[in-house]
Amino acid sequence: MIDQFAKDNLHGRLRRDREALLWKLDGLSEYDARRPLTATGTNLLGLVKHVATVEARYFGEVFGRPSPQPLPRWQDSDGSDQWAAEDETREQIVGFYRRTWEHADATIDELPLGAPGHVPWWPEPFSRTNLFAVMIHVLGETMRHAGHADILREGLDGRTGLRPEQETRIDEEARAAHRAKIERAARAAALGKAERSPHTM
Repeated sequence: MIDQFAKDNLHGRLRRDREALLWKLDGLSEYDARRPLTATGTNLLGLVKHVATVEARYFGEVFGRPSPQPLPRWQDSDGSDQWAAEDETREQIVGFYRRTWEHADATIDELPLGAPGHVPWWPEPFSRTNLFAVMIHVLGETMRHAGHADILREGLDGRTGLRPEQETRIDEEARAAHRAKIERAARAAALGKAERSPHTM
């Protein structure tokens, strides 16, 4: 009973965060969906491609259920799963993610939480694992990258939120006032610390 409760809750959170990550592409131009938005090249469509690859490996190879989507060997990973090449369409990447959901969901539905798995890219003695640990790991990865996507999307056009029905109209004036309040607090704290420093006495 408790195992099924745990599985259902973890699976529900994973489904929620998958949709949130995909929603961050909504309404973006081809350029904005792909362009590097950090010094290390992080980009929105690349985040989707990366998380799709993570799910395909962890709910596929780890349990002897290879993904129907061909993947390069994990040993040959070169970071190309983190950005979209010019000949890869958004539809292809999103389609890959959705097909991965179906395959991952089948693995989750069919196996018990204690089902053994093997993660060859994890160091020993951790490579021998089970479905419960993998669900926690993949959920953590998905949540982390959905958070990255939140910040990147806000920086592009100010849109925020977890899902469309929660989105509210952007009030630029209220946002500017709120940001200014936080800036004043940060500056006051920094000034107060400088005044208390023994080097200033």
